[in-house]
Parts: sequence; structure tokens; C-alpha cells
Amino acid sequence: MAGTEDEAVVTEEQAQQTEQGEQAVEGEGEEDGRAGLRLPLARVKRIMKADPAVQIASQDAVFIIAKATELFVESLVGEAYQYTRKAGRKTVSRRDVDNSVEAIDALAFLDGALDWS
Repeated sequence: MAGTEDEAVVTEEQAQQTEQGEQAVEGEGEEDGRAGLRLPLARVKRIMKADPAVQIASQDAVFIIAKATELFVESLVGEAYQYTRKAGRKTVSRRDVDNSVEAIDALAFLDGALDWS
């Protein structure tokens, strides 16, 4: 019987964690105002202020730029990963990013921007 009670407790705890997890997804990071951002807002603001045309950046503007940057990087990496998989490899390389930039018209603005040699 003790084993059954323990199983019931674990099941109940798992149910609570699942409910909390679903709530966390719905309001993902809203408590701290960052809504699940991975980029540090202070660093994004510092990079924005490096542009001489930007004197003041509101917190909302910094948040939007950070979120847009995350979505852009996620998209670029996703496209590069498709080329990695086609080549039968597991590691995304520079060549995969270059292939995705050449193949996708929306990424044409990056052509030449990634040449660091």
C-alpha cells in the first residue's frame, strides 16, 4: 500500500508540474518583463547606443530589438541546419550558413556581410 501512495503522490506532483509548465508557457517570463528573452537587454541597449544616431532608447524599443534579433537568429540557424542535415552532418558550419544566405532571397542582405577573413 505504501508503494501505491508514493505513486499517487508522484503522479499528483507531476500533474502540478505539468499545470505550472503550461502556465509558464502561456505567460512565459512576463513576471520580469522579458517574455522569455535569451539576449541580455543591457547589452542590446549598449549595442544600440553605439550608433551615434541613437541617443535614447526606451525599454520597449530595446525589448523589441532583442526579440526580433532572437527570431532572426533562430530562423537563420534553422535554415543553416537544413543544409547541415542534407550533408549528413550534425554540426552546423560556416558553409551551411553561407549556403542558406545564397539560397534564400530574404537573406540576400547578408551576402558579403559574413566575410571576416
